[in-house]
Amino acid sequence: MDTSFVERRPDGRTKTLDTRQYTLGYSEGEFKRLQLQGDFVRDLTEDVLRRAGLKQGMHVLDLGCGVGDVSLLAGQLVGPSGSVLGIDRSQDAVEAAERRAVEAGQCYWVRFASADLASFVPERKFDAIIGRLVLMYLREPAETLRRLAGFLRPGGIVAFQEMSMPFARSVPTTPLFTQVLGWIVRAFARTGFETDMGGKLFSTYLAAGLPVPQMISGARVEGGGESLGFEYIAQTVRSLIPAMERTGITTAAEIGIDDLADRLREEAVAHGACIMFPPMTGAWICSQQ
Repeated sequence: MDTSFVERRPDGRTKTLDTRQYTLGYSEGEFKRLQLQGDFVRDLTEDVLRRAGLKQGMHVLDLGCGVGDVSLLAGQLVGPSGSVLGIDRSQDAVEAAERRAVEAGQCYWVRFASADLASFVPERKFDAIIGRLVLMYLREPAETLRRLAGFLRPGGIVAFQEMSMPFARSVPTTPLFTQVLGWIVRAFARTGFETDMGGKLFSTYLAAGLPVPQMISGARVEGGGESLGFEYIAQTVRSLIPAMERTGITTAAEIGIDDLADRLREEAVAHGACIMFPPMTGAWICSQQ
C-alpha cells in the first residue's frame, strides 16, 4: 500500500506528507468519538469476544486500546480473577482509559500503558490477544500478529475485529450520505490506511502463521431520526477534517460540520432511508484449535 501523499503548496512547490500518523488524530473530540463508537458497536464486539472464548480468569492483551472501550469490555468478561492490559501509542488516550477504568470500578484488573506496537515487548504471557480497528493502521499487520502471538500461552486466543468501510450504504441511495461516505473512505485511503481490513483478516491470519480462523461479520443497520448513527458519522468526519483538507479531498467550509449530523438525519428521514453501516468482521482462533 502506498503510504505517502504529495501535497501541493500555494507557491507550486510540493512536499511528501508523513501519512503513517493516526488519521483521526488525538484530540479530546476524537476521544469522545471513540467512546461513541464503542457504544455504537459494543454488541458486535462482545459477540466476537464471547465466541472467541474469553471467560473469567483469563489474562488479556488489548492492542491499540484507544480510550479503553474494548479493554473495559474484556475486563467485564474476565472479571477480577483475570486481567487486561491495554496498550496504545497515545499517552493522552491511555490516561483517558485509566480514568474510565477507575469510574467503572475495574482499575484493579484492567490497566493501560503507552507503547508502540512495532516495538512493544510484554513482560508476561497472555491467554488472549485482542483488538478492534487496529490492524487497519499497521504497516505490517501480519508481522505484528506473528510477533505478538509469541507471547500467548499454549492454546491461546487471537481475536480481532475490523471493518469494511466501502460496503456502507444508504437504501435508497441518498446524495449527502454518498458524498460523506466518499470523503471518509478517501481520507483513510489517501493517508495510507486499509479501508477493507475486515475483508483481509483471513489472509492476514494465515500470513502471520496462525491457524485458519473462525469468522463472523455483522453490522449496525439504522433507520429513523433517533439513530445515534448520524452523530457517529458526523463526529468521524469532524476528526478527519485535517486529513481531508491536507490531502485535497474537501474543506471544512464545504463540509459544514456543525449541522452535518442534522442534515444526514433529515435526508434519511425524508427518503425513508435505511443506513447500513460498515460490516464489522471478527476473526479468532480458539483455545480448542
